[in-house]
Amino acid sequence: MKKSFLGTSRQGKRFAKKSPGFTLLELMISIVILGIMLLILMGGLRLGYRSVEAGEKKMGALERVRATLNLIDAQIQSEIPLTYEADGEKKYYFKGERRSLKLSTNYSLWGGERGYVVVSYEVTGDSQGKKVLSAREFTPGREDKKELKLVEGFDDIHFEYFYRDPTEEEGQWVEQWTEDTLLPEKIKLHLISGRKDQSLIIPLRTKGGLVPASPQPAGSVSGKKS
Repeated sequence: MKKSFLGTSRQGKRFAKKSPGFTLLELMISIVILGIMLLILMGGLRLGYRSVEAGEKKMGALERVRATLNLIDAQIQSEIPLTYEADGEKKYYFKGERRSLKLSTNYSLWGGERGYVVVSYEVTGDSQGKKVLSAREFTPGREDKKELKLVEGFDDIHFEYFYRDPTEEEGQWVEQWTEDTLLPEKIKLHLISGRKDQSLIIPLRTKGGLVPASPQPAGSVSGKKS
């Protein structure tokens, strides 16, 4: 019995010596693998956060552009056909070019203005080659002028004007308005980014020919819509 017990004890000691365990090298490898997994996980979380943040910024930018276009639409639709006198001649406030638009309106971007204001939209370029659309307002008879940057960061911004001869049924879009006695039926604002063109077509409420009128003090409006 003693011999059998001693044999079993020796076998147990040999088994204990041969039992598997973690060596320092295996532990280091495990730590490295765990670190790589954590890096991958953190990278994925960071990428997801950046994607969400970029999406929120894009949505915010689109909302600002949409709100700005609503203001531009309201202001241009509120156009009134007025003239001013210079060197004994009456000239119309309305001037339409590819890169600029000037008109008189009873809707101010700043609000709170009584009567009408004259607004000039102008397209310029920034330091990165992108286009910027700005607006400048003033009230005839006053020296103060207000300027506001409306939209920026587009590859191209320009205006078009819908011309239709009174004797014809069909019309066409032109990039410069040269008529002295007619207003365009519609104005199209192009906001181009890459191949995407966010066009805004704005119908004018004033129909027919322009009606000459001299500027009046702020708070009163001259001109007639036909």
